Amino acid sequence: MPPEADRRWLDAAARLALRGRPLARPNPAVGALIVSPGGRVVGRGWTMAGGRPHAEAVALEAAGAAARGATLYVSLEPCAHQSQRGPACADLVAASGLAQVVVGCGDPDPRTAGSGIARIRQAGIAVEQIDSPACTASLEGYLTRAHRGRPHVTLKLALSLDGCIAMASGESQWITGAEARAHGHLLRAGIDAILVGGGTLRSDQPRLDVRLPGLESRSPERWVLTRGEAPQGWQALPSPAALGQAMPQAQYLLVEGGAGAAAAFLAADCVDRLAIYRAPIIIGGGQPGVADIGLATLPEAHGRWALSDSRQLGKDRLEVYERLPCSPE
Repeated sequence: MPPEADRRWLDAAARLALRGRPLARPNPAVGALIVSPGGRVVGRGWTMAGGRPHAEAVALEAAGAAARGATLYVSLEPCAHQSQRGPACADLVAASGLAQVVVGCGDPDPRTAGSGIARIRQAGIAVEQIDSPACTASLEGYLTRAHRGRPHVTLKLALSLDGCIAMASGESQWITGAEARAHGHLLRAGIDAILVGGGTLRSDQPRLDVRLPGLESRSPERWVLTRGEAPQGWQALPSPAALGQAMPQAQYLLVEGGAGAAAAFLAADCVDRLAIYRAPIIIGGGQPGVADIGLATLPEAHGRWALSDSRQLGKDRLEVYERLPCSPE
């Protein structure tokens, strides 16, 4: 197929992978599509709950004999290592009779990295790896864990136009409207863990669950940033530096506040994405959304964030920013 068609199919595989988040943990959520020479989808799959079966195995089983001569589009390189929980996907693909495999992202796991593709090629199947931004984005939690040893962190802030998260009295319900709050619950449904600061926990007693019909079971683990003990039903994180060790299997963490927790993660450079829900209100003299993060000069604040998404949610506005790579000295 033409390169643009390959990219469209990989985009579709990446969207399919999102169905596995976060239930696939500790495995990455992967999407796979098997497309006939005529351009018809004959099999599809995504990583199942608990990490098995993998997306490729599900798609191949769905396709059956129709996989012969077809093309597999998969968001992550098929695994090459054996497991007691199931065969290596590279072996399944090699024995499938597929004509071609198109991969959207290489696997950094040293047990697979490059070996999965090599094993499939040895079986006489053509393999092409395409740099797919959509596939990389769908795997950002897995890739952050592999490269940085911690989960991918999104800092969520619900702010007034003048940057406040609450009135001076602490009243904060509600800064944003129903649409923005529902979108925030959708964010929660796709992550492994959610965290607030100790002050927020004591003052607000947040539930931090998912309150969307049909997704209530997706409520994430609840964490509090504190050097003390966590209350029942919560877990304690002593500092952002302990993130990787404290959450060894989590791939996605959502930090919801307050100002101290936001500042701690920003100061430690442990925030990968900002999700700012901005309400069209001015509070004046309210509580700021972020405390001091230790910047000494204004130039230090520039060049850190890039806008990646912006949309209207009822009367509120969502702005999403991605952390830019640090510039070399």
